Amino acid sequence: MSDVHCVHDPLLMVLSYLISVLGSFVALQLAIAIPVAVDSAQRWRAVLSAGAAMGIGAIWSMHFIAMLACQMHIPVAYDIGLTVLSAVLALLACSAGLAIMGTGLFSWGKLTAAGIFMGGGVAAMHYTGMAAMLMPATTHYDLGIVALSVVIAVVASMAALWLAFNLRGWLQMLGSALVMGVAVCGMHYTGMYAARFVPAEGAPLPAGFEQGIQGEYLGSTIFVVAAVLLAAMLVLNTIRQKRRAAVAI
Repeated sequence: MSDVHCVHDPLLMVLSYLISVLGSFVALQLAIAIPVAVDSAQRWRAVLSAGAAMGIGAIWSMHFIAMLACQMHIPVAYDIGLTVLSAVLALLACSAGLAIMGTGLFSWGKLTAAGIFMGGGVAAMHYTGMAAMLMPATTHYDLGIVALSVVIAVVASMAALWLAFNLRGWLQMLGSALVMGVAVCGMHYTGMYAARFVPAEGAPLPAGFEQGIQGEYLGSTIFVVAAVLLAAMLVLNTIRQKRRAAVAI
């Protein structure tokens, strides 16, 4: 039986890139508060908010929209539990990387350790999300390309963490977010390229298919919801920064 080929929806591919850029930009803005936090509670709030923007907004949302962009001539749904787990992994990995980098003085050793931790978590998110696919087909991986995707995830994570703690201006952050969007998408599509989907001829739909996540407009809906939440986080952060600046005067 020949492989099932994935034809990507151009609109969803563009939306996946845009959400990764927006999430990266918001995460860079929120990360400013981590090294200047006055106590541990404030620091952890900053870590988790920046981790959510990067992990769920920039990386997981991009991943899931891009997964939905992959159109195949077989029915596909997504297991709810594994999909939620993939989002949690992205959140925890990015938050952990930010927490490591936000402690003490900068060092390349710390950046490398944080990047490996965060990149490994991002890769785990991606392949957990792939495992969530419910379809009458089996997935086979090229392990060499899988390894390359993990390397890309680690390098992209190190770049994101360095930028988060070394940039300040809006224009600098916007440029960095555009580059991060390319890196995040590069990791995803490399991981997708590693996969071969082989249909199981005559096989019934897998158990749980009807209860899985699916829908014609699911990708665009995720984009809108994620974009609104990220915009709200950015607005609230801007208001807080202005209030702190007013108090400091």
